[in-house]
Amino acid sequence: MLRTRVIPALLLRGESLVKTVRFRRFSYIGDPANTCRIFNELEVDELALLDIDASRQRREPNFDVLADLVDECFMPLAYGGGVTSPASAERLLRLGIEKVIVNSAAVRRPDLVTELSRAFGSQSVIVAVDVGRDWWGRRRCRSESGTVNSGRSPVAWAREVEQRGAGEILLTAIDREGTWSGFDLELIQSVTTAVSVPVIAHGGGGTLAHIADAVKIGGASAVAVGSMVVYQKKGMGVLVNYPDAAALAAVLA
Repeated sequence: MLRTRVIPALLLRGESLVKTVRFRRFSYIGDPANTCRIFNELEVDELALLDIDASRQRREPNFDVLADLVDECFMPLAYGGGVTSPASAERLLRLGIEKVIVNSAAVRRPDLVTELSRAFGSQSVIVAVDVGRDWWGRRRCRSESGTVNSGRSPVAWAREVEQRGAGEILLTAIDREGTWSGFDLELIQSVTTAVSVPVIAHGGGGTLAHIADAVKIGGASAVAVGSMVVYQKKGMGVLVNYPDAAALAAVLA
């Protein structure tokens, strides 16, 4: 297993997988279970699944879809979207989800992070920190699939959720997401130097060099990639894939 985790980040909309660009327009990718089977064959170590509509629609996770997906997954699965209470998190963990990811509900009620950590252990709790820029160009945390500006700075919020018991932070640069243009290294570095928990960099990965930069320059403990693992190349069609292990090991050495 690689020392640095490279995690496919899959976006769920309804019962299908999609891919967005800057959290806006989306394209159809495929069926979640079939996609998972391919990642099984590619011997991926870990998957992250994010329901992009659940929190905005104020609904619970789609437990039926997740049950099918867990049955297909041979690797640990993290899930986010519509997790609003310890009860919903417990149902996910009992289903076979290894880690729950929270964002919007935690922004509305930060005590949720504390409650989840105390109930299930910090190793089961990931806080997603989605970052965009406001009218003055300042980085601010966003919720509800990027539509609501919380007013919080990424560093301050990352420190708070760490103190509340988050085991990991999934840090997404909204303006880079789906663009293949490389990670926001300044953002990553600002957060990784402020907290001691693992930070998963997300948003902008397009090459192996981008992954290496997020780790070596940004200080990320892991990297989540979307477009790279669901498309052949930028501007080309869907092809579920995963970087060659030897090539990854070489750039991360």
